[in-house]
Amino acid sequence: MADSDDKTINVQDKTHVDTGGAESMSGGPLFYPPMDIWEDDAGIHIEAEMPGVEVSGLSVDLKENTLTILGKVPPLKEAGKHLKEEFEIGDYYRQFTVSEVIDQEGITAKIKDGVLALFLPKQAPAQPRKIQVASE
Repeated sequence: MADSDDKTINVQDKTHVDTGGAESMSGGPLFYPPMDIWEDDAGIHIEAEMPGVEVSGLSVDLKENTLTILGKVPPLKEAGKHLKEEFEIGDYYRQFTVSEVIDQEGITAKIKDGVLALFLPKQAPAQPRKIQVASE
């Protein structure tokens, strides 16, 4: 069978955040959420997969041109004995530097079904104008 006809599913492993030896606040692993990022005339769109994260466990902060995303996943409360565990539970973390072309006051964020959608609008370009000159 040719590679183009292969119907197998390719699983992408979660990427751990290199914390430089620091520990996660929850005690569990910390992951980079997989993201799609695209730009159009209006701004930059970001979608991040953060399964298990709800609005109460999500923090999106902007400080000194750094956008920080932190999503906390609550521990699973399952009864019974685990026979096999393949799903690794942990929190999500990502940081970006926001450029001057972004209208920082207009950034919006929504989360639905574990997918965070961010919109970073571009600033309106400066419009030409006539400057009045005053006499002294």
